Amino acid sequence: MTDQPLLLLDVDGPLNPYGARLVRPRGYVTRRLRPANWSARQVPGSRRLRRGLRVRLNPGHGARLRALPYELAWATTWMHEANEMIAPVIGLPGDLPVIEWPELFVRDPEGLYWKTRHVVAWAAGRPFVWVDDMITELDVRHVAAHYDAAALLLPIDPRKGLRERDFEKLERWAREL
Repeated sequence: MTDQPLLLLDVDGPLNPYGARLVRPRGYVTRRLRPANWSARQVPGSRRLRRGLRVRLNPGHGARLRALPYELAWATTWMHEANEMIAPVIGLPGDLPVIEWPELFVRDPEGLYWKTRHVVAWAAGRPFVWVDDMITELDVRHVAAHYDAAALLLPIDPRKGLRERDFEKLERWAREL
């Protein structure tokens, strides 16, 4: 355990700008990956899944993330496969902690993003930043009202992924902590 705050990383959106459908963003590479926990029923256009899911990743992100004053962890439906499939491409170690979701995509009774309560429980009172493309204002308000430590929920545009201004915000938040 470290005194550093946690940086909880989602893959699709922040690291894989899946919303940039027509043009691969500068600095990104495309990989075809087959996560085991993705069934044909979960993925629209699943016929193409046989060739693998198209994932766009920036090999420079790993060095940028490692340079930040955080303990990195995965908060993604890729779970442990993020260590196996995503980390090597972007230059992260393959042994980051992983939030294991008890169930995927379960509707929250209060309308929160299905990951929110699990993220808060997993952080267990430590300061954290969570980057994800599905965070809403409702999630931000819920964490502010129900979490005693410092927390920043940073929504990321899935058409652009993590950008320079996001890295600057992550650096600034950690410094101000």
